[in-house]
Parts: sequence; structure tokens; C-alpha cells
Amino acid sequence: MTIRHFIKQNRDDWKQLEEAITTLGKNKRHLSGRDIEQFNQLYQKAAQNLAYSQTYFPGEDVTAYLNELVAKSHNLLYKDQVSSFRQMRTFFGTTFIGLLIAQWKAVIVAMLLFAVGTLAAFLTVLNDPLNLYALLPEQVAQSVNPEQLDSGNDSIDASLMSAQIMTNNIQVAFLAFAGGITFGILTVYIMVSNGIMVGALAGLYWHYGSSYEFWAYIVPHGVIELTAIFIAGGAGLLMGYRLFVPGPFSRGYQLKKQAKRSVQLLLGTIPIFVIAGIIEGFITPAELSLEAKYAVALLTMAGLIGYIASGNTLLQKSRIKAGLHS
Repeated sequence: MTIRHFIKQNRDDWKQLEEAITTLGKNKRHLSGRDIEQFNQLYQKAAQNLAYSQTYFPGEDVTAYLNELVAKSHNLLYKDQVSSFRQMRTFFGTTFIGLLIAQWKAVIVAMLLFAVGTLAAFLTVLNDPLNLYALLPEQVAQSVNPEQLDSGNDSIDASLMSAQIMTNNIQVAFLAFAGGITFGILTVYIMVSNGIMVGALAGLYWHYGSSYEFWAYIVPHGVIELTAIFIAGGAGLLMGYRLFVPGPFSRGYQLKKQAKRSVQLLLGTIPIFVIAGIIEGFITPAELSLEAKYAVALLTMAGLIGYIASGNTLLQKSRIKAGLHS
């Protein structure tokens, strides 16, 4: 059976199940036994379709769609209403991680676009420091005076510089996500241009022999901050890609579906930005050795990897549990 035939054969039942989920969610206390029985039949069939799709169409949109549909149905059947705290714990513990892992390729593409801009700007400014003023916004460029770097590390206003970069990166994250509506074109521009800003500054400090000091003020919060930007950029790129290549679904459906996933990815980055802001406010300006600040960067990286790994473990356990119920 081809994927198109599979979708055509079953999509009416899936649509009925979606409508039933909405109805049951609103009127759960006023349901007849017949309504519940019909819902259960639709749910069981969708679970069978999911098993088939996971076997024969593992990388297709229809599999992700069915997985979400079955999960919603399962939650409605087997779970009572949960508190807001539990909903948040579920979202940040498994839902966000599941979306991130499912869309990791788009996040990597966003990171590569950033890296291209970074490398190009780094080499440009390294060759001629005055190129900094052609590459950066006026406010950022004027906050750096290359002539003062020769006088020593005390002349580097690293606190101001890191604050400007953080503010810029938060704006970039939201714009990178929203840029998906432009078929991803604006997202590409934002990722590359933000890489240019970081690369230009890195090239300038390298040129004047202060690269070690510069990165010591950037990486403690920058590691997780840039990760959040890559996630937001990946969300925007994937939304744009689905508009370009909608597959067997309409562009309107893909926009609605992917926009929901992308918004969830963006929401998942908020705690990351909060943590980065705390580090930037307390660690970056602190009287710590440069080595200690690099150690903080390593700790944030380890924490981020641990968070994703533990979330993935919980996600796999919940999928096994849902499979047993189905």
C-alpha cells in the first residue's frame, strides 16, 4: 500500500477522531455510553494505523501526525485532568524533548547557517579590523574601540558586550521562529547575520590577542543561549520547508500543524534564556578567573546534554507505556 492510498483510505476516520477529541474534551461529563464506545473504536483503529505507519512510513509526516493523534486520544481515555504544574512538567520533561529530537536536522541546519556567517565575518575582520564597522550595527560597533585593546584586558567592556549580545540573541530567536512564515527566507537571513555579528567580534579580539578573554565572557551564557537560538531557528526553517514542500497535505494544513510544533519549540527555549540571563547577570560580571568562567560554560553544556538525554529516556518509557495500553 502506498502512503497516498494509506492516507486516503483512513483520513476520514482520523478526522472523526479529531472531532471526537474536541467534543469529549469539552463535554466529558455529559457523554453517553455510545459516544465513548465510538470514540474507543476510532482510537483503537488509529493506534493500529500508527503501528502500520511506523513500520512502513517511519520518516513521514503521517506517522508523526498519528503519533500525536493517538497520544491525545490515550490521554483523554486513561488520564484525569492534571494540574498546571504537571502539564508543565510533562511539556518540559518529554513533549519539548520529543519535538526537539524529531526535528534535530532543522536545528543542525540553523547552526550551520550561523557557523557560515560566523566564519566569513571572522576571516573578514581578522584581515582588516576596520571591516567591523561595515558588518555590525552601529550601536554594537561603536561600543568597541580597537585602539584601546592594546592597553590590556581592563579596556574590554565585556559586561556591556555580553549584555548586548544576549539582548540581540533573544530578539533573534523570536524573529528566527516568525521568519518561517516567509518560507524560511527571513530565518536564513537572521541566522547568517547573527553569526556575522559574533564572528566579527571574535575576529576583532583575535586580531588584538584578546580572544581568550573575549570568549571567557561569552561562553558561560552563550553555550545554552546559542542552543536556544538554533532551536528557534530550526523551528522557523522547518515551518518554511513545510510551506515549500507540503507533501500529500495542503499548505494550509502544514502551516497550521507545523506552526503549532514550532510554537512549542519556541516556548521550550524560554527557560533556557532565563538561565542564560541569570548567568549573564551574575557570572559574567563576577570577579572570577577566566578559567572559572570556562568551567561554568562546560557545566551548562553538560547540564543541557543531561537534560536532553534524561528527557529522551522518559519519552521512550512513555511511548512504551502508551503502546502497551493500545
